[in-house]
Amino acid sequence: MFESIRKHSKILMWVLFPLIILSFGLFGADQYRSDPSGEKVARVDGKDITRPEWDLQHRNEVDRIRQQAPDVDPALLDSDAARYGTLERMVRDRVLLAAATKANMTVSEERLSRLFAQDTSLNAFRTPDGKFDRESFMRVTGRTPEQHEAAVRSELATQQVLLGVSGTAFAPAGQAAPTLNAFYDRREIQVARFEPSAFASKVTLADADVEAWYRDNAARFQAPEQATVEYLVLDLDAAKKRVVVSDAELKNYYDQNKGRFGTREERRASHILITAAAGAPAAEREAAKAKATQLLDQVKKAPNTFAEVARKNSQDPGSAEKGGDLDFVTRGAMVKPFEDAMFALKKGEISDVVESDFGYHVILLTDIKPEVVPPFEQVRAAIETEFRAQQATQEFAKAAEAFTDSVYQQSDSLKPTAEKLGLTLRTANNVSRTAAPGATGPLASRNFLNALFAPDSLERKNNTEAIEVGPSQLAAGRVTQYTPARTIPFEEVKAQVRTQLISERASALAKAEGAAKLAAWEAKSDGASFGAPVTVSRLEMAAQPGPVIEAALRADPAKLPALVGVDLGAEGYAVVRVGKVVPRTPPSAEEAQQERSQFTQVIAAAENAAYYDLLKERFKAKILVPRPSEAQLAAVR
Repeated sequence: MFESIRKHSKILMWVLFPLIILSFGLFGADQYRSDPSGEKVARVDGKDITRPEWDLQHRNEVDRIRQQAPDVDPALLDSDAARYGTLERMVRDRVLLAAATKANMTVSEERLSRLFAQDTSLNAFRTPDGKFDRESFMRVTGRTPEQHEAAVRSELATQQVLLGVSGTAFAPAGQAAPTLNAFYDRREIQVARFEPSAFASKVTLADADVEAWYRDNAARFQAPEQATVEYLVLDLDAAKKRVVVSDAELKNYYDQNKGRFGTREERRASHILITAAAGAPAAEREAAKAKATQLLDQVKKAPNTFAEVARKNSQDPGSAEKGGDLDFVTRGAMVKPFEDAMFALKKGEISDVVESDFGYHVILLTDIKPEVVPPFEQVRAAIETEFRAQQATQEFAKAAEAFTDSVYQQSDSLKPTAEKLGLTLRTANNVSRTAAPGATGPLASRNFLNALFAPDSLERKNNTEAIEVGPSQLAAGRVTQYTPARTIPFEEVKAQVRTQLISERASALAKAEGAAKLAAWEAKSDGASFGAPVTVSRLEMAAQPGPVIEAALRADPAKLPALVGVDLGAEGYAVVRVGKVVPRTPPSAEEAQQERSQFTQVIAAAENAAYYDLLKERFKAKILVPRPSEAQLAAVR
């Protein structure tokens, strides 16, 4: 039935179209509208976070992490725990934003302008004439300048919410000392270990014992379902190969972007600044301007004294001690009034008084590095690479539509799509529902794997739909062979079963022997056999297991020496003789100050967490999807 629909979809469309139009007229289009916002996954202050918003935010975070750490395991980033972490951060951002809005916390235009002026990363988006390249910024960052400004403004505002708490945290010596001393606490201990390997030879097993244990623990010997698959990937690299480039197009692109392939003009200036905030009273600004005018007259009469006058009078702490020198800068690095004046000067000229949001400047232009543009042939290869990359984005959009349609229409094979778009048909064996360690590309994508193991794909061997598996990356696949999950027959794992059972029983014998020795030595210490005394702490473990350290430190100092038994699970058992408390070596004054500072940071973090919990309750923040297990969350922390 479904195959018939696929083959005759166009005919069916013309049959159904009049019926759909008629139903709109009878019942109204509103009856067919689904909720565009998607599934609700969280709520803050009465406003929902939807699954599409969550998916988009997680995709953006994954892309950023992959750029910073290309070797990170993709399966880890696509896990339920990683996705839940993204949602928690989204909720946190919404809570803090709601708190900032409620408290009317804003960021001044002056502070925002100063921040952007100091952000050197934005210089890459300036054209040679100083204009901001909006399209380049959107292409690289994935958002508009207005969205970037709003995001920065929001981030600064929300920082203020917690700054009022963390900024006031302090730790008195009376509070810090006991806590730090407990953390650095040390004990002298002796340990007697009872390891399973010493008891393995004492374990005797009949074949019936092994087979019975196998039946009771069959879940440990499961072979996962697996599939052999073939798949296609459409990405920007594939799209680039489809781009046809002519010399005329490259030359035209070069002419339009000459400044980007060479060195932009740089200017070096010194200045004298008399500060006056943009919102200062008029009288204060007039006084500052008068002072700047006086200094302008002074340096115009004796230009060689500019550096000395700047050292004595400039109120810019960053440049005054250097005689006002600002080093070489390109357009876009300075606030606009300053920049316009500086680029209007000739070398050696001094400007009139220039007003900006920071106050009043007197500017001396000391040097110019002219723009250098290499000839076309010298940069032709770089131009072609860049031009192809830009054209590939458009070509990818066209190819993506053809790819999506083709894998659906030709549902029983991927070969027609591969031939049509010039793609390589890839294969993979032993593919399971969860990404294998080290998997990359589509085989690391949970959405792609879910589509492969969907009923339609497994039962009918149809193509999956086109799945987005990364930025500008689509994939489609089909299962060519499928093996369901199964319990591995006893005969295939008999040796493995015997080994595990011996290990389990040897551990039980070791524990029993250790517990018996503990009871005997507590009753009579004569004949107790321990290793040499060692001093341990949370920072100095002396090659001892963590549970041994914790047990030793938990022993009551008032009742030492004492014996403690420690169950080490598969590693057996330990009897620990805790001899005495060993005082820590007093830290130097510098170390003590550093420890106090770190402790204060811990206090600040705890107070921030408590305040955030209060805000979550105040703004009724709630995550509506199930929380992964603690073990899963720990794996991504």
